[in-house]
Amino acid sequence: MNTSHANTPRAVLWDFGGVILSSPFEAFRRYENEAGLPKDFIRSLNARNPDTNAWAKMERSEISLAGFVELFEVEALKQGHKLDGWRVLQSISGDIRPQMVEALRRCKAAFRVACITNNMRSGEGPGMARSPEKAQAVADVMALFEHVVESSKLGLRKPDPLIYRHACDLLDVPPESCIYLDDLGINLKPARAMGMRTIKVGDPDEAIAELEAMVGIPLQG
Repeated sequence: MNTSHANTPRAVLWDFGGVILSSPFEAFRRYENEAGLPKDFIRSLNARNPDTNAWAKMERSEISLAGFVELFEVEALKQGHKLDGWRVLQSISGDIRPQMVEALRRCKAAFRVACITNNMRSGEGPGMARSPEKAQAVADVMALFEHVVESSKLGLRKPDPLIYRHACDLLDVPPESCIYLDDLGINLKPARAMGMRTIKVGDPDEAIAELEAMVGIPLQG
């Protein structure tokens, strides 16, 4: 019996950094190499006390970017290494993946689409190392989504289940009818527990092929 129609999604939800944009982890590694820091040191800091560390506070807008830099540098020193918090911030901004934008455009034509992103307030600090052209390009992609759920505006961040529920409520679509793409397993877990089908994004082309199989429409070429 063909049950594919019963399983057709109504909405596709997207993370932004590491999905639409290339992963900041590559830039973190470059900085670690330059600064003589241990491999994945920055990621390991972010994984410590993940609900209360500098990164979490920044993404919930509980501290300014300058406050983040100060706290993050202290956290690094506690683990035995000195780093430049501003330089870490400048590493966050990845490059737009055109094939992901194309997949998003095609999904938008057939399904509801929204973005759930852990981010920080813009307009502070060193402009996140983004040129005006890049900022405009990002804004153009953001405009494709019906809703953009931002941790910095909501005061909630992934993996808090409430942020996924909020996105579903905005779209008026139950979690079981959603597909969610993220590059971090920790952020996919609550979405899956709510009934969403999930895709872990590593290689973008592989993720698009996986999404294509779930939605049943061509997303490339």
